[in-house]
Amino acid sequence: MQSYTLTIDKFLDHAAKWSGARQVVTAREGLEPRRIDYQAVRERSNHLSGALRAIGLAPGDRVATLAWNTQHHFEMYFAIMGAGYVCHTLNPRITVAQLAAIVNEAQDRVLAVSADQAPYCEELLPLCPTVEHVVVMDGVLAGRSPGDTALGVRWWTHEWLIEELGAPVTWGEFDEETPAGLCYTSGTTGCPKGVMYTHRSNYLHTLRALQADSMAVTGSDVLLIAVPMFHANAWGLPFAAPAVGAGMVLPGRHTDGPGLAKLMREERVTLAVGVHTVWLGVVEHLDAIGGELPDLKRVLIGGSKCPAALIRRLESRLGVTVQTSWGMTELSPLGTIAAPDAPPSDSWASGRPPLGLDLKLTDAEGNTLETQRGVVGHLKVKGASVIDRYYGAETTAMDEEGYFDTGDLALIDEAGNMSISGRSKDLIKSGGEWINPAEIEDIVGHHPTVGQVAVIGRPDDKWGERPVLVVEPSAGESLDPASLLESLRGKVAKFWIPDQVVEVRSMPLAATGKIDKNRLRAELSRAYSDDEHTLVDFNEITYLD
Repeated sequence: MQSYTLTIDKFLDHAAKWSGARQVVTAREGLEPRRIDYQAVRERSNHLSGALRAIGLAPGDRVATLAWNTQHHFEMYFAIMGAGYVCHTLNPRITVAQLAAIVNEAQDRVLAVSADQAPYCEELLPLCPTVEHVVVMDGVLAGRSPGDTALGVRWWTHEWLIEELGAPVTWGEFDEETPAGLCYTSGTTGCPKGVMYTHRSNYLHTLRALQADSMAVTGSDVLLIAVPMFHANAWGLPFAAPAVGAGMVLPGRHTDGPGLAKLMREERVTLAVGVHTVWLGVVEHLDAIGGELPDLKRVLIGGSKCPAALIRRLESRLGVTVQTSWGMTELSPLGTIAAPDAPPSDSWASGRPPLGLDLKLTDAEGNTLETQRGVVGHLKVKGASVIDRYYGAETTAMDEEGYFDTGDLALIDEAGNMSISGRSKDLIKSGGEWINPAEIEDIVGHHPTVGQVAVIGRPDDKWGERPVLVVEPSAGESLDPASLLESLRGKVAKFWIPDQVVEVRSMPLAATGKIDKNRLRAELSRAYSDDEHTLVDFNEITYLD
């Protein structure tokens, strides 16, 4: 049989040849959307590869991107990876110090930024000695000409590089095990760690995502990618969409409810993908104006556990199928997903693993549970796009059977549907017994006054730890703490019921859109004095007795 290397550039080549007129649309605040077809994207991206070569990049060099979901970022993805460089996506929502630490560990040579991120370079670049070039992807150089030196680097624009230094490059002239992308974990459970994807792993992940019982993107879809391109390659969708020739709609920086609803309606989006907080904003906007999204057929949710009440609300209000999913940066990131034709369910289940991924449950010591159905265990995974070791690590992250420990607790039902039961690090030990916050959150999340909910532990002199219920009310609702706690009685052990309810006007979110429990714990800790453990005000948090 022919030798056919599994490299990422083949996705955009395929789109340009067989779906060349299909459009990539980028929203621009206050302006008409930018439109371009796959054939033109492929030509521009390929010439950009030539420009990167012209400024001195060599195979394996890392190019960092600090950008939103735009056409230019999409072009940069393929320009970097197609030529054998490594695309290192940076999260614009973390601190300059965190960014610098990540850039330095990766030894990035180029920093490609959205125009609105360019001012941060004045703080960042002095901390990053390996960076030699900055490319402003979607704007101009304020007071500079292309090639000028400032802050110890050369400055360029995306358009100038294509027009003046761009040249055709033969893509994919390397082994499929060549590194393609570098993503760092969110750091919500510790210091961010790098995950290096290969062309082969991303190619096989794309095939896994495209399965009919998985994301099931087709050439007839118009796909809104609201999950950030700096978060695990936007769940692999910038590869999946061109692989089948689906239309792509990119929202840029702004993912507010009114803006997304307008974009989805005007671009006739059929499949929308993002974290559940995004869709909460959309549906609340539509409720406020009485609007509809007549073309929308499916909403795919991931990132963190979505309240069952919100799933039902989306399904009934929008008339769509909601697919829940679970994944991790370490899995590229898709782990499990509910099938598009799965029946609606009141319980939050993230579905089954598509072909190419295997799951197992173990006890706390790593021993495989004899029964893998109907019991909660520590979740481990294995597959062609699952991490072997973290970037820069000398030891493997796998167990002796080749499985990676996710750090999650999970339950697999008789049909093979997996539900995350919580993070092992989030468990609360009270009086020597374990309390699982996720089970409490699931029950309280059904309450009609609750928008978002989190349970965290606080120190207790007698019991070691006690649970605290933190709630963001639904829009226009008032919380009744007694009612929230009453909803738990008879459903969880008595000692699981939180001692305290905390109302927040806005739940703190991590950079990936997940509830930031680390911040909640820190803020709660500061809310007590060292001597009396009495509550004091901080930020916008109000305590309810």
